[in-house]
Amino acid sequence: MKDAPDHRPNDTLEDWGLPAWIYSSPRFFAAERDKVFRPSWQLVCHQNDIPKAGDYHTLELLGESLVVARGQDGVIRGFHNICRHRGARLLDPGSGHCGRIVCPYHAWTYDLTGRLIGAPHRETYPALDMAHERLAPLELEIFAGFIFVRLEGGGPSVAEMMAPYAHEIVPYRFEELQPIGRVTLRPRTVNWKNISDNYSDGLHIPVAHPGLTRLFGRGYGVEARDGVDKMWGELVEEPSHNPSERLYQRILPPVEHLPPERQRLWTYFKLWPNLAFDIYPDQVDFMQFIPVSATETLIREIAYALPDDRREMRAARYLNWRINRQVNVEDTALVARVQDGMTSSSFVAGPLAEGEVCLRSFGRRMRNLIPQARLQHEPADWV
Repeated sequence: MKDAPDHRPNDTLEDWGLPAWIYSSPRFFAAERDKVFRPSWQLVCHQNDIPKAGDYHTLELLGESLVVARGQDGVIRGFHNICRHRGARLLDPGSGHCGRIVCPYHAWTYDLTGRLIGAPHRETYPALDMAHERLAPLELEIFAGFIFVRLEGGGPSVAEMMAPYAHEIVPYRFEELQPIGRVTLRPRTVNWKNISDNYSDGLHIPVAHPGLTRLFGRGYGVEARDGVDKMWGELVEEPSHNPSERLYQRILPPVEHLPPERQRLWTYFKLWPNLAFDIYPDQVDFMQFIPVSATETLIREIAYALPDDRREMRAARYLNWRINRQVNVEDTALVARVQDGMTSSSFVAGPLAEGEVCLRSFGRRMRNLIPQARLQHEPADWV
């Protein structure tokens, strides 16, 4: 396996983007499922999404149905959402409340610790061991109020990944956040990596996002750590000529628990591999890029905020939504352009600027996990 394209012998791979073929290859997508997503932390919900005993929230990921539930003892646990009898999915996608988890197929019943407590006609199952047939557990971590699970262990915790920035999120009181709105799923006919790349790409902001440029001027920062990208911009004082942006600049009220330097700061974090937090003075949004196939992705998102009944804050949150709705429209079109362009036989991988630190970091990690990502063309003998 060669570590560089034949016609670029003197360059290092970090100077180049990932090859185009891995953004549409079913075989590479299968490798990502095992090497990228099964060992990675995935966010299910916030602890305040399931505040009472019996509350649960599900997540569907690459053929796996997962659930987190708060037990009668107040402890939050994660399980595979699959009955141990015939593999039926137990709880429907979404969220809800139950005192017990009852399989809709044969009524096998589990308590909220995952213990099997009922199986009709149990005496007719020669091999049934009630104590053994528990719901399959998931590794679970609660970081700053958000509930993460992963299918396979190994690697750093969420807290370890976020350690360089933990002090930055403390003032936002993440543990106290409450959901506003509901989880939405937006399908996109693009590879998840193109959405992820676009989120961490700072060079396109002044070109393709005039609204953000009006809000931040040229003061948009980007940096990358191992497992976490950070982007940020501070609202400028010059009023925007766009009505929504100008009104947001004017009415965004002071937030007493934030230090002065964060009163007008928008900060973005992307956690490896597919989770993004948008942190504003007025609210916190999360987006998850859920891979469906090599060319399909679901963007899963919801907003959270601290209770604040001030009229100015309610208006600021509405204006925030209007501003970022336009940004989403622009990004959707941009990512579709890239996905379409990568299908051209003329494109392999483009050069990266020194300032594209997040794309460099992402490419380095992807190549280390899946060495075929070092090749400019999909190998014919790869199985």
